[in-house]
Amino acid sequence: MSSSLRPGRLRGRGGAPRYSREEVATALLFLIPALTVLGVFVVYPIGSAAYISLTSWNGFSPTKEFIGFENYARLAQDAAFWNSLLVTVLYAAGVCILSVASGLVVALLLDAPLRGRSFYRTVYFLPAVTSSVAAAIVWRYLLDSSGLVNNLLATIGIEGPDWLQNRWLALAALTLLTVWKNVGFNAVLYLTALQALPAGVFEAAQLDGASFAQRVRYMTVPLLRPMTFFVVVQGLITAFQSFDLVYVLTGGGPQGGTEVLGMFMYQQAFRLSDFGYGTAIAFVTLVLVLGVTLVNWRASGSGRSSLR
Repeated sequence: MSSSLRPGRLRGRGGAPRYSREEVATALLFLIPALTVLGVFVVYPIGSAAYISLTSWNGFSPTKEFIGFENYARLAQDAAFWNSLLVTVLYAAGVCILSVASGLVVALLLDAPLRGRSFYRTVYFLPAVTSSVAAAIVWRYLLDSSGLVNNLLATIGIEGPDWLQNRWLALAALTLLTVWKNVGFNAVLYLTALQALPAGVFEAAQLDGASFAQRVRYMTVPLLRPMTFFVVVQGLITAFQSFDLVYVLTGGGPQGGTEVLGMFMYQQAFRLSDFGYGTAIAFVTLVLVLGVTLVNWRASGSGRSSLR
């Protein structure tokens, strides 16, 4: 019998098990391939980018001038960065709230005993597998001042606005496009979680007279808390990394109204050839995503799905 399976294994301080050198060597042998891939494709790029954020580099020069934290100090005084951060926060908040609401509602509908349920599941998932560029182009034509949306409004006597030339309407359109693009994926996540819930608990609640709305509010929503946390994190990452939808739909306009951090980073690094400053923006974005994720983790109590 392997020593790892023997009862009465020796334990060190704090009750932690003590492993032999052979066990440690075997574990390292199996970990080396994964650690190598992780180091080459994750750790090294992050470390390299961290160094670039401390330099002044145009992306082509063979030398990088080390300037320390000047890029980060410049960020703190850049009004365009603060505008981009505000836009991203509003965009992320809208995406997260609507993603949770739409994903859960669609999942509840698809979990119901409907005729042709497989067809509806396919229809709702189609946006998730549609090209982001193609989807943004279609929405851009739909929301044009002379597009289909305004033509439909004109038929009922309403003069449609210029959706993509008003900063708030453009941001709302971008938010709705992002939610529509991911509603199928979020619905599948929620549907998977719904089908894993204990059916007996819901049947007992129904026999006790609990309505559908009460079962959803007091049972389904608390039990789905871990999945809700995952959907929120996905929404945050999507919003903070968003670029292709913004670039095609609005290009960051009008007047910076939809210039999220990803778009702002692209403008600085690739259009203005300031890779040091652009990389600093990327690192600030990374810290913000990690910070918000940790706060949401603590606030949501993820991992505790017991009914209260």
